[in-house]
Amino acid sequence: MKCRFLVAVSAGSVAFGMAATAPAQATEVGQVSGTVAAAQLKLGLTGTSADAKADLSTLTVKAKGSMDGYSRDLFPHWRDASTWGWPVEPNNACNARNAALYRDGENVTMSSTCTSLQGTWVDPYGAKKYDEASDIDIDHVVPLGDAYATGAAAWDTTKRTQYANDPLVLVSADDSLNQSKGDDDPAEWKPPNTASYCLYATRWVLIKDKYGLWVTSSEKTALNSMLATC
Repeated sequence: MKCRFLVAVSAGSVAFGMAATAPAQATEVGQVSGTVAAAQLKLGLTGTSADAKADLSTLTVKAKGSMDGYSRDLFPHWRDASTWGWPVEPNNACNARNAALYRDGENVTMSSTCTSLQGTWVDPYGAKKYDEASDIDIDHVVPLGDAYATGAAAWDTTKRTQYANDPLVLVSADDSLNQSKGDDDPAEWKPPNTASYCLYATRWVLIKDKYGLWVTSSEKTALNSMLATC
């Protein structure tokens, strides 16, 4: 298992609380090219597509484990950002969700307590732009449920907390697309924006490698196909 370091941070954001269970239809303020949208997935990335291709060949391949006992509460999330690998900026009042919105947004302003934010966010999955943080979810690229079924069931709380708040794991995305993804792996769900395939698969593999998670046979096939677009 390899260790790499955070290499990309952008300007931007903050937020409050978790997204509602059933959000209103997101209101976009524009559309961007698929390539521009895909570039959002470079933020917080810790390696390259070449690294991912090499790493994928080393990951253990086996069926997913049982989901018995799974709960999102087993992965304490939206904890203090600076404690779990995020820069102190914009301030030390931000949790990991706030920090992801700050990193991934454009021209984001906020209060000293990480509220009252304003800015714009580009969704890498659907290639649309939004000017309301309420339209944005913070996606665990490898979902918590998938992580649980591919190795995290055996982790202690500290490692699960690290995972749930890791800058590599978290990406700002359209709330409806994030919810349609659920706990699916790339054999079951891919971003509608096909230009994101390379970086999405790259990020997915780097996460699995960093945390020693395994992949299923169909998942590996899908990842190889997506990485072939790089």
